[in-house]
Amino acid sequence: MKVVSRVDGLELVVQVLPTIPCLSCKSAEAITPIMKPIATSDDIEAGLRGLETLDPRLSTIALAAGELPLRRRAADFEGLAQIITGQQVSVASAAAIFARLQTLVQPLTSDRLKAFSDEDLAGAGLSRPKIRTLRAVSLACQSGLDLAQLAEAPADEAHAQLCSIKGIGRWTADIFLLFCAGHPDIFPSGDLALQIAVRDALELQEKPDPKQLDEIASAWSPHRGVAARLFWAWYRVQKQGRETMPV
Repeated sequence: MKVVSRVDGLELVVQVLPTIPCLSCKSAEAITPIMKPIATSDDIEAGLRGLETLDPRLSTIALAAGELPLRRRAADFEGLAQIITGQQVSVASAAAIFARLQTLVQPLTSDRLKAFSDEDLAGAGLSRPKIRTLRAVSLACQSGLDLAQLAEAPADEAHAQLCSIKGIGRWTADIFLLFCAGHPDIFPSGDLALQIAVRDALELQEKPDPKQLDEIASAWSPHRGVAARLFWAWYRVQKQGRETMPV
């Protein structure tokens, strides 16, 4: 487009070029898709397709693993209590202890838990450290911690807040974010079953420690939540159907 201007008898012609948008000026939000929570089996299927594109080795593992379970849990006190119950014990033992806890404390809420003594909870099979952790979570909830709201927060923020509660470490926070909040890019590298599964499925010489497994799993971002389910499911097949997932 030309713009003509006359000043003191002189004619000035200016050529105006069309504006070309600069991709580098776009916001990160416009360029990077926002990952939705894992809420349905369709979300898992979509994540699995993304994983197979990122790492073709996982296609063979997926064929052996079969259907990947969703296993969503409520983002509430009961959901977190189930995860705490599963700290450092076998999946079968955790399930038995949690079933007894649910029978004892009805409903299993932070407020209702206060009505039971440590001896009552120990009778359900809970260790003293886990009882202290449940008490700490109960107190945090009574003091204003909203676990459902926390599940909607960014993963780093939610993780830090959970780990600020005495007795909750990275594994517990990771499992809560993965199964209660549905965060799509969480990989609990401290989980022993995942360490063994990744070693065996990828034919590594040694079992990776959490830091090494973090490095391996970084290649599967932003679908690490589905990757974790994939390796748990694969390992379950290797264990002849014995449960390997923590919830």
